[in-house]
Amino acid sequence: MSCFSCFQPSKKKSAKRSISLIRRPGQTPVAVPRKEPNIVPQPRPSENPKPKSPPKIKTTTTNSNTNNNKDTNKEVAASGNNNIGAQTFTFRELATATKNFRQECLVGEGGFGRVYKGRLEKTGQVVAVKQLDRNGLQGNREFLVEVLMLSLLHHQNLVNLIGYCADGDQRLLVYEYMPLGSLEDHLLEFPPGQKPLDWYKRMRIALGAAKGLEYLHDKANPPVIYRDLKSSNILLDKSFNAKLSDFGLAKLGPVGDKTHVSSRVMGTYGYCAPEYQRTGQLTLKSDVYSFGVVLLELITGRRAIDTTKPSTEQNLVTWANPVFKTPQRYPELADPLLRGEYPVRGLHQAVAVAAMCLNEEPSVRPLISDVVTALSFLGTSPDTANVATAHTSSSSPSSSPPSDQNGRSQQDEERLLQERQRAVQEAIEWGSTSRHNNGKSRFGSASSL
Repeated sequence: MSCFSCFQPSKKKSAKRSISLIRRPGQTPVAVPRKEPNIVPQPRPSENPKPKSPPKIKTTTTNSNTNNNKDTNKEVAASGNNNIGAQTFTFRELATATKNFRQECLVGEGGFGRVYKGRLEKTGQVVAVKQLDRNGLQGNREFLVEVLMLSLLHHQNLVNLIGYCADGDQRLLVYEYMPLGSLEDHLLEFPPGQKPLDWYKRMRIALGAAKGLEYLHDKANPPVIYRDLKSSNILLDKSFNAKLSDFGLAKLGPVGDKTHVSSRVMGTYGYCAPEYQRTGQLTLKSDVYSFGVVLLELITGRRAIDTTKPSTEQNLVTWANPVFKTPQRYPELADPLLRGEYPVRGLHQAVAVAAMCLNEEPSVRPLISDVVTALSFLGTSPDTANVATAHTSSSSPSSSPPSDQNGRSQQDEERLLQERQRAVQEAIEWGSTSRHNNGKSRFGSASSL
């Protein structure tokens, strides 16, 4: 299945391309295009270039730009079959919200453009405004894809799109503001003096990202392949809840008897699945591999690609692969900044899940739903469990089982440990036996390439 059509501004009036919606009971509708233009991928610049002075703001547009703006808005509305809930903003409104895109409002910058913090004048809502670089990597096609995807897909672990602007040649996206920035800011680039993420926050972030992927893979119809999962695209709210952002490279997954969708190789080096890099064949398991890289970053505190390290350690997955084969060496993978403050059993389980996701053979990688099951117990800290157990004990009869000094009964502790072990063991057993399973997957694509 191909992805959404591309709008290219031109003085000539472009032909309309029909896009329909597939809707099934109990599932989220997704716009389905009929033809994909040829997009030549370009190498990404550094993920964190030094901020430059913002461009001068032009608030006047020509008649040609005005017509282009109307055509873009019409195409967005037509592609979403009038189901687009995102607001349409003028460039002047967003310039006012960001104080004319002042440097003091700049909160991030990447290959696609700059992100500013702003406040909408009409509602007072604090938002994040992404101004796409007109000469950058994200063109009209990616802009249209992101508007459609985030307008039709809604989940607590996906960033919420508030609206967009297509005035003249300006392309801007307005999101809910995520006060803690990206996972990269707290894991790989935090300033001196900032406390590093503890183990349980890392596992909760991993679980949130996995749940976002699970929604895209299992709930959307047809399924959506995210294709650009990385630490800088995982945003955090004030409670460290993870939300996936930046859907410009998202692509509709295979349906029916198809095992994959063919696509030009796009994404971020170090996160892309090896079979996708070799063949351009994209499956849901491609996202699972990328998730494994992010999970390994959370465990080790290392970048997927780090050219400042010795040559044998520059590629995170290549460096970790020998350790995966020897469980006794798993502690070598733990981030030194954790200072040993992590549960040994939890570390072993997290590394085992990462190793399954990073398997060279796509058919052996678990479904993302299995990953969610395996991680669901790893983000629960003892303090949280103690509070829940103490609350239950206080409301139970006095004949309840004796508790230890932490307020948790021996039976509760044993039961929780058994549930954790069983969930992870089931996922591990599934991964080790799935290559021999000839049954069809739920989407007809996840079992094998």
